[in-house]
Amino acid sequence: MRQRCPWAENDQLEKAYHDIEWGTPLFDDQKLFEFLILEGAQAGLSWKTILYKRDGYRTAFDRFDPKKVARYKDSKIAQLQQDATIIRNHQKIAAAVNNARLFLEVQEEFGEFYRYIWDFVDHQPIVNHWEKMADVPAQTDQSKKMSADLYKRGFRFVGPVICYAYMQATGMVNDHLVSCFRHREVQSV
Repeated sequence: MRQRCPWAENDQLEKAYHDIEWGTPLFDDQKLFEFLILEGAQAGLSWKTILYKRDGYRTAFDRFDPKKVARYKDSKIAQLQQDATIIRNHQKIAAAVNNARLFLEVQEEFGEFYRYIWDFVDHQPIVNHWEKMADVPAQTDQSKKMSADLYKRGFRFVGPVICYAYMQATGMVNDHLVSCFRHREVQSV
């Protein structure tokens, strides 16, 4: 039996996410935008809650097309606040729209969002060698720098803890435990 990180042992959706996505280096701008929105939505909640609402988010947020989300008006934000398939928090929904507009600005400046965001790790995943979950930090110097720069650009729901979770999800850091079968796998992607 394959050993996984303990957080993904008991739930089928978390297992699938862990085994296929989490920690895999990601350079696709639309997927990077998706995780930016989902990680912001997670603030104060569990990732499991977000995973179970992910399909709802994909539908509600036009498959995470930043160009479409950036054009949402107040009426669309009000409509999304009534959508039980997502987290109906006005601030998080408004931040997603705001962040979509800024995401497009970053793309314009750097050509691709991934070129900007991956610069915080010198365009190479940081490979950690944690033995137990208690060793994994909630934030790092890189996530603090990322957060500060995103805030300076006007992004919201991008604190250092959210940024570190974003870095983990998108493979900017490999925080699979060394005992996890994915630790080695994500390095070869």
